[in-house]
Amino acid sequence: MKEVQIVRVTTRAQKKAFVQFPLKLYKNHPCFVPPLYSDEMAQFKKKHAYSDTCETVFFLAVQEKKVVGRIQGILQRQSNELRGERRVRFTRFDAIDDVAVAKALFGAVENWAREQGMDSVCGPLGYSDLEREGLLIEGFDQLSTFEEQYNYDYYPALLEACGYGKEIDWLEHRLRAPKEPNPMLGRVAERALELSKLHVVDSSKMSKRKYIDTYKDGFFDCLDECYRHLFGTVPFTENMKKQMIDQFMLILNKEYLMILCDESERVVAFALCIPGIGQALQKSGGRLTPGALIRVLRSARNPKIIDLGLIAVLPAYQNAGVNAVMLWEMIKYLQSGKVEYAETNLNLETNTQVMAQWKYFDATQHKRRRSYIKTI
Repeated sequence: MKEVQIVRVTTRAQKKAFVQFPLKLYKNHPCFVPPLYSDEMAQFKKKHAYSDTCETVFFLAVQEKKVVGRIQGILQRQSNELRGERRVRFTRFDAIDDVAVAKALFGAVENWAREQGMDSVCGPLGYSDLEREGLLIEGFDQLSTFEEQYNYDYYPALLEACGYGKEIDWLEHRLRAPKEPNPMLGRVAERALELSKLHVVDSSKMSKRKYIDTYKDGFFDCLDECYRHLFGTVPFTENMKKQMIDQFMLILNKEYLMILCDESERVVAFALCIPGIGQALQKSGGRLTPGALIRVLRSARNPKIIDLGLIAVLPAYQNAGVNAVMLWEMIKYLQSGKVEYAETNLNLETNTQVMAQWKYFDATQHKRRRSYIKTI
């Protein structure tokens, strides 16, 4: 048996090796979509957006001088304090199909977690709910979205061999325009706007930057209020807000960011759909080369696929028909002929209220992801 050496990532060369390992492991795989290379390298900077709320560690697994695996551990202090937990999260786990490699990597994170006084390790979970999360356990033949991390079908067995068990699953759906549209939904949407004295912001009257600057504070206030009770979420700091805007400004198409406001222009609901740029980044390994940048911008302007990034409705409006407004607008996107289908990304299996809404579409549940946990 080949000896597995665990190396804690500290040098620039090791950081590059950490980021590049999955690019090599999944090279030319048709379902793997890389994250932006620059974003991955940025997390090693001292002024990373999560540095004020998290502590983190990175490990590489090496056999015969060759990198064969990687893993990151995150101590998310915000989440632990909010939930009264003592957890470390693991993320960015990638490895060859070798139980010894997986055990060495998870053992390193577990030892680090004990040193921090923690009692369990869970994941895959990132710094916040906006990071890639969940281990793919169904849908290995499906293209990942830009917001997701692909993994081979042997990964679940590796985690189970390391003593990890299911904590919760997420389901993902592909939505197409309904074969028989429901006219009642449109009438409910129109009536909801009238009764609650709400309006859909007309983004065509302002630039993308003006649109974001005008509504960003209300967007994040609404997001925090609606997501604060969901699994793994944390409130947004100012640094986190800025990082999110910077990351998505390039690919954001304001046509697919719907914002609902009341009479005082307070954001009460929104639906953020992100142009599907996954295939545009596959060739370049997530690097924004000139060719990749052209492909990304083309996909952002005229997307064939849209990813449902975030949807939120303030609690006071959730039983006022506002959900119908969001659904009706999404159906119009799909009926326009510009977009082939939408990807829901991750819906918690316990969030039946959200998934019940997909009945208004021609929907297919095609992926499942899992968060695991182990007491240490």
